[in-house]
Amino acid sequence: MILPTDPARGRSRLLAPLLLCVLLPAVFALGACKRGGDGAQAAGKDADKGPEAVPVEVVAVGRRAIAASYAGTAALEARAESQVVAKTSGVALSVLVEEGQQVRAGQVLVRLDSARAALQAAQTAAQMRKLESNYARSLQLAEQKLISANDIDQIRYDLENARAANRLANLELSYANVVAPISGVVAQRSIKPGNFVQINTPILRIVDTSRLEATLNVPERELATLKAGLPVRLRVDALPGRDFAGSVDRVAPVVDAGSGTFRVICAFAGDGVLQPGMFGRLQIDYDHRADALAIPRGALLDDEAQPAVYTVRAGKAVRVPVSLGYVDGEWVELRGGLKQGEPVVTAGKVALREGSPVQVIGAPAAPAAARPAAATGAKQ
Repeated sequence: MILPTDPARGRSRLLAPLLLCVLLPAVFALGACKRGGDGAQAAGKDADKGPEAVPVEVVAVGRRAIAASYAGTAALEARAESQVVAKTSGVALSVLVEEGQQVRAGQVLVRLDSARAALQAAQTAAQMRKLESNYARSLQLAEQKLISANDIDQIRYDLENARAANRLANLELSYANVVAPISGVVAQRSIKPGNFVQINTPILRIVDTSRLEATLNVPERELATLKAGLPVRLRVDALPGRDFAGSVDRVAPVVDAGSGTFRVICAFAGDGVLQPGMFGRLQIDYDHRADALAIPRGALLDDEAQPAVYTVRAGKAVRVPVSLGYVDGEWVELRGGLKQGEPVVTAGKVALREGSPVQVIGAPAAPAAARPAAATGAKQ
């Protein structure tokens, strides 16, 4: 059986899905608009904050002593060195020195067997005395006209030859005592008592450590500035933390065409601490300014065609070109660009650009600037 249907209830059932389809998009649209408005407000607040300040460290431009210098490296060398050789052959009867021992010039170092040389000297001495007697008798005979002048000349010639032979034998005898040619320290000994020594064979090495030298090969542009007598400071790797004073002993003014350098020889007193062969770093001071404006070398910007630094003005980084003078270790002379007391950035400069806001480490933070009222109203 079919029941009658209410027309009003049927129409309401048909309209309900239609209303749902219309109202849901409207609700979503209102939500999106609300979220969009909140995002715009957040973006506006971030824009009001501006870029964050870059933390930096600064040092004020100050005055200090600055020395103009040339630095280089070289090995220390002994002023004099000698290889002691035997001037004759023979067995070493005694060796009178050890390695490390101080010796003086002329001191006997080794005694060789001299028996053969002594016999030769005695033989030539006897021959010389015989000829001296013959020459004296020939002079008497010459007064009596009993000998010719030619015979006298021959006897005199034989006598002079015998005297020369005797001097040579005595010299050979003296070679049995090997003496030191220079004063210094015995650096090496290659002989023992009982060894047979060949003539001209090195048996000892003596090094004069009373004065040490270091030779620098300096570019030719420094030829006019480096002169004899200038003070030199030396540091050696073997003795860290110690400075040794010396001076420029001499300058070789000839420039090597291949390398474009000339030789500067620096001298140092050998006090027993410095030794030949030590590697050292030398600094030759050729000018000095007692009261010069100076900044740390670390403040200079890298990869700049013209020297420049960053200073801080009104809380912002400002790039300033500078004129430089002498460089002395970690400090550099400032000839122009900044005044005494102005800050230069030494740390954090890599992150800076012209006009970047900065926060000096150790200084109080600058208060945030208040926004103008008109601009605030416009943004609302």
